[in-house]
Amino acid sequence: MQIVVFSTKPYDRRFLDAAGAGSGHRLTYFEAKLSVETCDLAAGADAVCAFVNDDVNADVLASLSAKGIKLIALRSAGFNNVDLAAAKVLDITVARVPAYSPHAVAEHTLALILGLNRKTHRAYNRVREGNFALEGLLGFDLAGKTAGVVGTGKIGEIVCKILVGFGCKVIAHDLQPNPACLDIGVTYVSTDELFATSDIITLHCPLTPATHHLINKASLARMKPGVMLINTSRGAVIDTRAVLKGLKEGIIGNLGLDVYEEEADLFFEDLSDRFINDDVFARLLTFPNVLITGHQAFFTKEALANIAETTIANVTAFEKTGRAMHEVSVEKIAR
Repeated sequence: MQIVVFSTKPYDRRFLDAAGAGSGHRLTYFEAKLSVETCDLAAGADAVCAFVNDDVNADVLASLSAKGIKLIALRSAGFNNVDLAAAKVLDITVARVPAYSPHAVAEHTLALILGLNRKTHRAYNRVREGNFALEGLLGFDLAGKTAGVVGTGKIGEIVCKILVGFGCKVIAHDLQPNPACLDIGVTYVSTDELFATSDIITLHCPLTPATHHLINKASLARMKPGVMLINTSRGAVIDTRAVLKGLKEGIIGNLGLDVYEEEADLFFEDLSDRFINDDVFARLLTFPNVLITGHQAFFTKEALANIAETTIANVTAFEKTGRAMHEVSVEKIAR
């Protein structure tokens, strides 16, 4: 099949080329994001491969359908950027990578927790300037702290296991408790109890209407003063303006983000020679107790290899059977 791949970087091409070797598929790469303005780049293709910040809305899907596109192969687990209802009407199959390396995201989550707690990012800069003073770098023992994990799928499960290994009391919230988490002593509670009793809260839930702005003014008001909040799931799970207020009022003692609600125009690009025209994001960067990485949690060799291999497998299965290996549909999500 002829596949047009949007939002690509050199590392995407390297891993996709390796995964596609011998498959017979022909891949054309573009750095541009998929949008209404860039749909024409898919002319002549059989399938489109999109990433997390590509805009696969109804207008984009209609344009792609008119060009004969029958498959959208996502290089991600998340699919909140796709209008699934429109895809169904247009008879376009949407496939995703449901699991690539949950260890990658889980381990990055702990990197944010440890970095914020022990302030290694600040200590690094001090030492490079010859400042070896410890004032302002005081952390706390993770052992004995209550860690609340929202979402205990594959990533959340591994986060729970790591936190238990650190000696934390781990509580969790999920619509369906994970037996593997129960087996290691994780206690499932309501979101109200989790917010009220956790010293650390880490988010690993998908972005759905129910989780959109799950962290908001009301939920922040129920949290312990000085709570550490970590988000490596989807940016819009957090109401960023409410979180800014929580930082200023001391409700949030530490904030670690690998995702951001308005990240589409920022992340994955080198903007070091430009002015960042996002006042909310710029404000976040002024807080010494905020640590932000640019959607980096997934970025390991193992994860990129798995993403590429599953993406190619989805395309191959669709070509041979008319069904992708990991299809996403409105009906499946509803269940």
